[in-house]
Amino acid sequence: MVYGTGKHTYELAKEWAKLPKGWSFLDVAGLATDSQDRVYVLNRSDHPVMVFDREGNFLTLWGEGYFKRAHGSCEGPDGSIYCTDDGHHIVSKFTPEGKLLLELGNKDQPSDTGFVHTPGLTLTACLHMIKRPAPPFNWPTGVSLSASGEIYVSDGYGNARVHKFSPTGKLLLSWGEPGTSPGQFRLPHWVWVDKQDRVWVADRENGRLQIFDSRGKFLSQWTDLGRPTGVVIDEDVVYVSELSPPRVSIFTIKGKLLARWGNEQQDNEKILFLAPHSIALDSWGAIYIGDVAMAGFGIDRGSKSLRKFSRIS
Repeated sequence: MVYGTGKHTYELAKEWAKLPKGWSFLDVAGLATDSQDRVYVLNRSDHPVMVFDREGNFLTLWGEGYFKRAHGSCEGPDGSIYCTDDGHHIVSKFTPEGKLLLELGNKDQPSDTGFVHTPGLTLTACLHMIKRPAPPFNWPTGVSLSASGEIYVSDGYGNARVHKFSPTGKLLLSWGEPGTSPGQFRLPHWVWVDKQDRVWVADRENGRLQIFDSRGKFLSQWTDLGRPTGVVIDEDVVYVSELSPPRVSIFTIKGKLLARWGNEQQDNEKILFLAPHSIALDSWGAIYIGDVAMAGFGIDRGSKSLRKFSRIS
């Protein structure tokens, strides 16, 4: 089946990820691709980082025993892999082989925002408990780097801020607070830094993308979105994963919609997505979407928790 329109037309690579027998991702929380088009799948199984080639062949794994609850990831300009662990309240930098290079935050010590994750409730249901912005971190979500190596972190389920760090991990700047006005957040879920050093934040529960300069000054926002979870930008094209409804949207850098698709089937065994959570691109223009159906619905979709859409025009 073909998805998208015009110059942004794709086909689904069925059963793309060739998992070892008996394995599952459970949830694909974060995705990153490198210069060799290897795909780093940050997931919530016992094997938290699995690496595949662009054909979906399993290459290696790392991170076992390190993560409490994996959430977001990206590749840095030097080829390092950055991952957020919202359960441990940290952000970590690794070599592509999985050697730990840097750790940001105080492990298992969330900052004081008033947030409490009440047993029996989802993290989202507890957002109203955030009373004030605070330093890093309280359930951090996304991470992205500028071309010069500055680290930006969206923080997240238990905070309402974006933090900017130097390449060595020194906190330079924080901005944001709970709310719905420009510059405020209700679950900053993902962050992306474009070539102009503008900072794009998927403000999920406010149903928008907010765009800032590198000093945290609000520039603009896009609202034609349904609970955006992830955003990546390639040249002048913006790719967004959305939770409600579950879909992928593609825009020009000015915000014009180019293509959009979601579920064509209602059967949970056949639909494309249940809970799109992460998005990545490779050098061939393919789109990868990570799904967290286990967290959202208690459904283990196996390899279908990671979808690859190969570009055909």
